[in-house]
Amino acid sequence: MIQDALEQRLEAERDQLVLWVPVALGAGAAAWFVLPDPRAWAASLLLALATALAALVVARGGRAPVLVAVLSLAVAIGLALTWARAERVAAPVLARPTIAWVTGRVEQVEPLPARRLTRVTLAVQAWDGEGSAPARVRINLDARTAPPGLARGAMIRVRARLMPPAPPAVPGAYDFARVAWFAGLGATGRGFAPVQVVMPAAAGATDVRAALTRHIEVRLAGSAGGIAAALATGDTGAIDETDAEAMRRAGLAHLLSVSGLHITAAVGLVMWLTLRLLALSPRLALTGQLPLIAAAAGAVAAIGYTWLTGAQVPTIRSCVAALMVLVALVLGREALTLRLVAAGAVVVLLCWPESVVGPSFQLSFAAVTAIIAFHEHPRVRSWFGAHEEPRWRAVLRGAASLLLTGLLVELTLMPIAVYHFHQAGFYGAVANIVAIPLTTFVVMPAEAVALLLDPVGAGAPAWWVADRALALLLWIARTVAAAPGAVTALPVMPLAAFGAMVAGGLWLAIWRTRWRYAGLVPVAIGAVWTIATPVPDLIVTGDGRHLALRGDDGGVAILRDRTGDYVRDLLAEAGGLDGVPELLSETRGARCNRDLCWMVRRVDGRVWRVLATRSLYLVPANELILLCRQADVVVSERRLPRGCQGRWLTLDRATLATTGGVRVTFATGRVATVRTAGDAHPWMLPGARDGVGRSPMLAGWLSMLPGMDLEAKRP
Repeated sequence: MIQDALEQRLEAERDQLVLWVPVALGAGAAAWFVLPDPRAWAASLLLALATALAALVVARGGRAPVLVAVLSLAVAIGLALTWARAERVAAPVLARPTIAWVTGRVEQVEPLPARRLTRVTLAVQAWDGEGSAPARVRINLDARTAPPGLARGAMIRVRARLMPPAPPAVPGAYDFARVAWFAGLGATGRGFAPVQVVMPAAAGATDVRAALTRHIEVRLAGSAGGIAAALATGDTGAIDETDAEAMRRAGLAHLLSVSGLHITAAVGLVMWLTLRLLALSPRLALTGQLPLIAAAAGAVAAIGYTWLTGAQVPTIRSCVAALMVLVALVLGREALTLRLVAAGAVVVLLCWPESVVGPSFQLSFAAVTAIIAFHEHPRVRSWFGAHEEPRWRAVLRGAASLLLTGLLVELTLMPIAVYHFHQAGFYGAVANIVAIPLTTFVVMPAEAVALLLDPVGAGAPAWWVADRALALLLWIARTVAAAPGAVTALPVMPLAAFGAMVAGGLWLAIWRTRWRYAGLVPVAIGAVWTIATPVPDLIVTGDGRHLALRGDDGGVAILRDRTGDYVRDLLAEAGGLDGVPELLSETRGARCNRDLCWMVRRVDGRVWRVLATRSLYLVPANELILLCRQADVVVSERRLPRGCQGRWLTLDRATLATTGGVRVTFATGRVATVRTAGDAHPWMLPGARDGVGRSPMLAGWLSMLPGMDLEAKRP
């Protein structure tokens, strides 16, 4: 019988069943972001609870009903936690761009030397501007005009041009509005000089992280100092943007985000030094307690390093994992297991459930899960385990293990990179063979020694070693990034295809018996689905000022000749172009003047005509209306005359205010938008932008109850 066969499978996998609990928690959290409104959230929550109860009712001693009940309950908890956290962090958001005087207490100061800026986060105390005051704002200041007393805890007053946190400019782009909601940020912008320090920071207050960052950047100039600071404090502001992009293209960007590699190196170095130093005492050495003392020192190092680097999600996950490894070593248990990864995921999801949709969480946990699952396989253990063999063969075996692990990680992370960043690299595994040992065994130890010796003025030799090693690391990044085919741009991955690949990957990683290979099916389906998805032909930003059109030759061209680097790169990425897009005014398929651009695109035998405005100057209405009637698609950043309607689609200021950015595929007639009708996530609601903090979510929930109409009762 099917039930008996299933029970036999689950009995064989009984040690792996608990690993599905964090998966179910994450699925519930992700469901809150995918589902549109409180009705759907409540229905899913009740369905999960009903499924759990039903499974317990029919349980007759087997594993399957209990597993279904536990996982359903975990889904409900994940969804409820995410909903509750979205309510708990709710804070007023600026309704529209404005210039205002802001007085606030400095919560964070982040120097960005590579951009000549200083980024300051303020808790607003006084507001002199239009609309309701946001609770927290983030302001960029010119580093040259930043006052000397600018430090955490100080009270400052500054005049700034502020904007609401920006939603994705085009479908699939970075959603800063969502991130800002959970961070409590109500506005971002740029401050004007002079900045007044109303009250300096408390006497004796020292920002250790900022001081250490400045110290490192003084010792090492340029991007080398920025990378060294990133390794020590997590601050990447001094890394030149060109070098940061090279690190990303070479698959080395993970070295700049403090996570498992860095925590492991720090803990290992501290434990090694502790054992070596304390072993010099015969009395301590004979007690047999040195491993326990070294483990305690390593735990202190992990916690301190996590605090020093800002306690980001990858760092917290790595810290929890390191602490569990240390506990397992003390107890004499096997340390590096998937249960350790699962425990770290549970901690992160319970505290920050919104992180499940972020690339940081996905990349870090996917990489660690893939590495451990790969090396837990019996055949892999037999290949790369300890052998009685000559030294040179052991070195080759280790290099092969590192290369295969790197290739596996690249393949594992590729769907996540394509979904979030619309590109995938292929040379990262080779680059990491040199970069990881270089960072772990040369850069970080040299930097640690230099910092320890600097108080007595003897750190210069160690800084020289770190500088030379970082120069080699940057050379590797630049060389690999410049290699042909280093990065392949893939603009579109459907959400369902991404979900299928994630589900299949988890199935492969968690199970241990042969049915794990069934996970290859959804992985293959997701990959084929992604490759078969046609690339967009037209991409329009949410303000209507910018668009990118794919030409008949497959190239991407942008509307405005004077387009900033950020928007140009954004449109190229969204259009699946790894390079600089052309200008429509210089392409053969377009005719442009200073005010209008007329473009022709041929797809599957049909000719599509696109009309777009390029300036805010008025065009004679009658002539514009005639052009609109001949165009299939009309795009404008301003409100068009009533008679100016495209034959198929019109995207003017009024329409784009409702849809946000737009992506159009002519072959299928599909139009994807940033905003969708009925989306009730709080950062998408007008109430959130008017300063109504918790009421939109609460109103959505209570409106489901009979007789409750909060909108009618609101004054």
